Amino acid sequence: MKLTAKTVSALTLPPGKGDVIMFDEAMPGFGYRLRQGAGGKVLRTWIVQYRRAGATRRMLLGSAEVVGAEAAREAAKKALGAVALGQDPQGKRADRRDADKLTLRKAVDEFLAVKKRELRPRSYVETARYLTSATYFGPILGMPLDAIARRDVAACIVRIARENGNPAASQARAKLSTLYSWAMTMGMVEANPVIGTHEPAHNKPRDRVLSDGELAAIWKAAADEHGNLDEFGKIVRLLILTGCRRQEIGGMQWSEFSADGTTWTLPSARSKNGRAYTLPVLPAMCEIVESVPRLVGRLQLFGERANRGFTKWDVGKRALDERTGIAAEWLLHDVRRSVATGLANLGAPPHVVEAVLNHQSGSKRGIAGVYNRSPYEREVRNALATWHDHLRALIEGGERRVVNFQPPQAAVT
Repeated sequence: MKLTAKTVSALTLPPGKGDVIMFDEAMPGFGYRLRQGAGGKVLRTWIVQYRRAGATRRMLLGSAEVVGAEAAREAAKKALGAVALGQDPQGKRADRRDADKLTLRKAVDEFLAVKKRELRPRSYVETARYLTSATYFGPILGMPLDAIARRDVAACIVRIARENGNPAASQARAKLSTLYSWAMTMGMVEANPVIGTHEPAHNKPRDRVLSDGELAAIWKAAADEHGNLDEFGKIVRLLILTGCRRQEIGGMQWSEFSADGTTWTLPSARSKNGRAYTLPVLPAMCEIVESVPRLVGRLQLFGERANRGFTKWDVGKRALDERTGIAAEWLLHDVRRSVATGLANLGAPPHVVEAVLNHQSGSKRGIAGVYNRSPYEREVRNALATWHDHLRALIEGGERRVVNFQPPQAAVT
């Protein structure tokens, strides 16, 4: 018979049979399948059947409840035409299913497993951070590796540059390109979609240091006219108090605080240099942290999504700029540089400033760092306490208060 909407609607399973296929007389290979399903329901589907390399191949075109007779006939004609040209549409569909299982996230896991043996620890940590963090390529991590197009990569790079700066975007682009080059050698993909995307210009190193007056203005503008702090305002004040990077505070988790709440430890997984470090939670910082409500099922203190922390940096910064009255351009990262400069001006030694910022240079780089493992906990606490006193004087009195840093006294024996 010719398979039409009218003829197939009258078809039923012959007695004693649970699976039959009726083929179209006008288009050999185009069929209508009836199968006995659960609960006595008869499942009706359109199929196309052909031979390939001496074997019979059968491909599902769709359910008869969804695909009409004419649409099924057109699909069958297209598939059988591909067979006549030497193609294998069912095999192509199976290959597509297999390719869809290989997502960017899975490719990254395989890539990192290989590179862990080849890269230096610092390079490996940086590579893993750019390729696995949702901050960078989160929107495409779940996409099939070979389905990611240049426009998908370009959109991510533009967003990274906007939210994290050109240097971070340039690094992220390079890491992704390296992954795709490796994937090509492994036969996972045929092309590298990073090629041809815009490479962000490298910014000149910034040297902007906020003045005491600007820091005080930012601190005050972080709150609204009634003195209330939203999430972004709390993050900004914590940045001024600690000198941390914005992602370190924006992604802060409850589990990173000690049981008694006196210290906060940034884990190596979230640290830019792959080294964990601990800061004391002094009263000013404690007051802000304690004002953050604990939400059931949430690990992070800030942000709307449980696995990403705070993300609305642009929105918060624009609103803050409108309230500060600061004419000169400034970035959130300038706060970190300003805290370091302020600590040095208050007399904190370079190695203590580095300990506050979790930097490793000078006194802790190279062979010195191998033997000198001190985290300078007492010195860091003393330096931050001095810094907080200085901030309090700026905010409350409006005058600069220079309090010389006093290193902790050695224990008397």
